[in-house]
Amino acid sequence: MSEYDARGKTNRALLICVGDYKNLRPLPAVRDNAEQLRRVLADPGTDLFTEDEVRVCKAQEPWEVEQALDAVTDEARGLLLVYFSGHGRVGPDGGNLQLMVGASRSRLHKTVSWQDTVLPYLDNARADRIVVVLECCYAGNAGEAVHRCRRPLSLLMAAQPNRRIFSGEEPAGGSVFTRAVVAVLERGIPGRRFVAFDDLVQALREELADERTPMGDVWEPRSAKQNTTDDVVLSFATPEVRPPTPLRVRLRRWLNPVLQHWIRLLLTLAIVFVPATAGVVLLNLPGAAPPCPPALELRLLTAPEAEATLRRVAFDYEMSAANIRPLSGESDYPDGCRRAQITVYSAAKDQIDQGFAAADRWQGEARGTGRSGPDGKGVEPLHRPGPQPDLWIPESTADYDEARRLMPAGGSPATLRNTGPVAYTPLVVGIPSKKRLDDVERAGAPWRDLLTGADRGHLELLRPSPVLSGTGLLHTIGLYLANDGSAIGSSGTPGPDTALADRAESRLSAPGSQYAGSTELLCSLRPGVNGIGGAGAGPQAAATSAPLVSEKSLADFNLGRATGSCPALPAPLGPGNRYAAYYPKNVPALDHPLIRVDWRGAADATPRQAAVGRFARWLRTPDGGQRTLTAQGYRGVPGEDGTMPQPPRGSPLLDSRAEVDPDAGVTPFTADPDQVSEVLDGYHKAQKSSQVLILMDTSTSMADGGKLPIAVGAAGRALEMAGAHHTYGLWTFPDRAHPDDPDAVHQAVPLGSADPAEGKAALARIAGGGLVDHGAAMAEALTAAVRTMKHAKGTHNAIVLILDQDDGTGPRRAADVEKTLTGLLKGGPDVPVLTLAMGRSGCDTFALQGLTGASGGRCVPEGPDAPDQLAGFVGSIGTAAKGER
Repeated sequence: MSEYDARGKTNRALLICVGDYKNLRPLPAVRDNAEQLRRVLADPGTDLFTEDEVRVCKAQEPWEVEQALDAVTDEARGLLLVYFSGHGRVGPDGGNLQLMVGASRSRLHKTVSWQDTVLPYLDNARADRIVVVLECCYAGNAGEAVHRCRRPLSLLMAAQPNRRIFSGEEPAGGSVFTRAVVAVLERGIPGRRFVAFDDLVQALREELADERTPMGDVWEPRSAKQNTTDDVVLSFATPEVRPPTPLRVRLRRWLNPVLQHWIRLLLTLAIVFVPATAGVVLLNLPGAAPPCPPALELRLLTAPEAEATLRRVAFDYEMSAANIRPLSGESDYPDGCRRAQITVYSAAKDQIDQGFAAADRWQGEARGTGRSGPDGKGVEPLHRPGPQPDLWIPESTADYDEARRLMPAGGSPATLRNTGPVAYTPLVVGIPSKKRLDDVERAGAPWRDLLTGADRGHLELLRPSPVLSGTGLLHTIGLYLANDGSAIGSSGTPGPDTALADRAESRLSAPGSQYAGSTELLCSLRPGVNGIGGAGAGPQAAATSAPLVSEKSLADFNLGRATGSCPALPAPLGPGNRYAAYYPKNVPALDHPLIRVDWRGAADATPRQAAVGRFARWLRTPDGGQRTLTAQGYRGVPGEDGTMPQPPRGSPLLDSRAEVDPDAGVTPFTADPDQVSEVLDGYHKAQKSSQVLILMDTSTSMADGGKLPIAVGAAGRALEMAGAHHTYGLWTFPDRAHPDDPDAVHQAVPLGSADPAEGKAALARIAGGGLVDHGAAMAEALTAAVRTMKHAKGTHNAIVLILDQDDGTGPRRAADVEKTLTGLLKGGPDVPVLTLAMGRSGCDTFALQGLTGASGGRCVPEGPDAPDQLAGFVGSIGTAAKGER
């Protein structure tokens, strides 16, 4: 990774340190933070900022912060560092972090909004790179809004989301967190010539490893980056012999103040002695260009797997000549000003389908009216898709066909226009390197041969859910329609045979054969990852699993790149831990079409359509978007001659350690929309009826650290998998009516319900104050749930357990309750337990690992992707089990 060196440039550091409060608890240690940070940042050993470039703001009123931000964002040209230390607050939903100044009150009066105040200032900064450090309670919640910033930003948050921290009441010398920052910047890191942003984050995690938050969690600083792929150097201190400052930097530092002095002198002389030409001089001075008008914001919706790459694509486009050069007839955008800025966000496939199916509600929410039409009738808000998009890049044309099919026949305010693919990535089956299929061709073997080979190797097939993932849907189309290797025809070709669909689904073992996407599936198989455990998944079973994923995601996995919630590794995986890519014959590749979304009644429809058109053209330009996309591991789109290009030099697909075949052909998508519908219909018919009992901890400890919104959201996401053949029940524990009975549970929704609305209403009551002030006896409640599900109707039953770390252990617990529970789980029929574990240990505890193993279930740790992961597992409960093959 390259590093950005700002030495000698016009840099600024703004230290906002608020230790004195009129209405809140004072933070005496914060009073020392400013001086300690100023000292180390301006120290010659740090060699980055000069003394006059470091400014301190001890704000008592919000306007003081705004005034300081306005000054530094205007002046900085190299590095802009903004540091806040003080109180922080969030709303009931955990969003909109508020930075508290001296005059703030506990109810958020006179505060500085992170997303509504600070980020807009940073967005207009003129610096090359921006680094923000937040040391306050709930600092980790700032990461949610970072994607809104259009400038290259690196954000360091003092702790993980929804956590308060002990900072401000320590002995003199600064707070614990800031003392650690100062120490790292001042002493450097052994073996490193400097301290870069990523170095600082890792060092702080090590420094604070023994510290705890007020909730007892490990104190873990978090970081986020936006619009930047390089690292930023924050200090040139090193324990080794420090090399001298380069001559160019010393010359720049010497010349900058001299030039500034002469410019000021010349301006003075011009004003005094040449008044007639003063206006001309001032008008022609460098930097006197008119300010840039606000750029038009385009909202780009995509799948979670493509979000990171498309963020880079959007940034490259914004900085490209295609977006900043003047156009004929657009004199209001001077040279160098961005005409468009692109916000990239993602949602699961089913949630995007829901958004377009209810486009009237989507548009109403975007306008802030909450109304569906002129009658003023209120509407239920959509769950997840995000803001209404201007363009959509799904994983494949199949996603587009399905979304259009689900849109109301009577008309919609949204019109979807497919402009064609912008990149390709073939679908592959990952075979463990030690179990390669020697008698099967890696490229061009029909699905039936791959299935036979996988069976001989005793490999379990793992697939992203066709409901949640475009990759999963296209793999299912391939399984059903190209089983024998025949080309998938267009209109008039018969749909999938029911028996074939049943046989294909029987190869996927339940539960947990499905995941929310390729990247999370592969993350669960990475060596050393214990987040998703249990039979058939996790690193222990990696050698016996065959993931159905995309070529790009498999290459990223083998090369040690960031995969789902798994961060990048320092090096590619070893040969024994990789998967070899096998390419099923005539299975269409993901073609990533760009869909323009036009909204009825939009006042600025014409300029938006024009902006989308410019972006689409740039995306398909070899020196534009194609360069960025192929550098990330995608295949390019055909050129003017119509031939499919080979991966260019520098593509990760050409690295032999990626274990892919760059010469494997790309099969275009040719299926008819009716065939896509028939495949999904066949998939749903192949599922067996299932029953899921959601067992949720509702003790008051769930309110700590913002766990309750996460738990309620995950339970609500699981409810979305319910339907005519998939029923559920919702139980909570402890039971308010029987506080002294650890075995008692509250049946909020009886087992057997098919209407998700009942469960959502119950969850709303819980979120609104339905917690019980009593210890949660998890083992006793789970024992009751398992006993019920063992005797419930049907052969496909499962339990979804949502809990925090307080499992109610205590003197009242029966000595043999764990033994009883284990015995029940191991007895027939199978009742897998799918667990969402919230707390610092996540799934990595002896009890949860034992529970997962005994039940044949899964465990998902708390995190932003947890609700979709859980939904993927719940959606797989009705698939055929091993014994039914």
